[in-house]
Amino acid sequence: MILDRLEAAYWSLQNERVRSIFERVTRDSILNLGRVIPQDGDLTQGTGRRLDLSVLFIDIVSSSKRPSETLDEQLAVLKTYDIFFTEMIRIAEEYGGTVEKNTGDGLMVYFPDNCGGSISKSGHTALACALTIFYTLQGCVNPLLASHCLAPISIRAGLDQGSVTIAQIGAARRFGSRVAIGTTANVACKMLEGTGEGIFIGENITRHIPAEWHQWCIIKNAETGYLYAQGRAPYRYFEFIGRWTRPL
Repeated sequence: MILDRLEAAYWSLQNERVRSIFERVTRDSILNLGRVIPQDGDLTQGTGRRLDLSVLFIDIVSSSKRPSETLDEQLAVLKTYDIFFTEMIRIAEEYGGTVEKNTGDGLMVYFPDNCGGSISKSGHTALACALTIFYTLQGCVNPLLASHCLAPISIRAGLDQGSVTIAQIGAARRFGSRVAIGTTANVACKMLEGTGEGIFIGENITRHIPAEWHQWCIIKNAETGYLYAQGRAPYRYFEFIGRWTRPL
């Protein structure tokens, strides 16, 4: 590739390639309804499956500020992330979640309606999973990191619930990935913007968690930027301040 200019020949080929991709997508994209998270190989390029689920984003706070210049610093980050993600993925799967992607400093997990018997259970399940992740981090992972002279981890979680399309995109036979398309996934991610450590839940989650948990839901003044289709009222979100106190 030429790095100091955009070649006309390359630009012409790129235009042709994009037009070809557009034609394929508009011709072949398929969306099916479903109740099961698609597994690797279930979807071909440009296809998707729409289903009701809860989405959990876990993000390490200030991960970019961790020293990672020297070899020793990079090894420290590697050890820290390996310990953290190995256990967090296991927890998510034990709660019936499907870990969709590791973003380098975070995770996205789906909890389909059938993991708890109904869509109302998936939000409760996702929140319980987040609580267990937070408890495990503070009660086990961070003390272990400290014992090895590694800096502790601080995390934040965003959860929302609704209809999402899980789609396969990318270049066939070379690089492809699954993505979550829909407001639910967008809100779950957006709630983490500009926040520190904490658990943040969309209004749809609050409707389906146990009534006694509402005492720990603190409404946030900031808006998600999304409105209800009927009435155009802002879609609200909350900080969930409850935590597991001890294993029972």
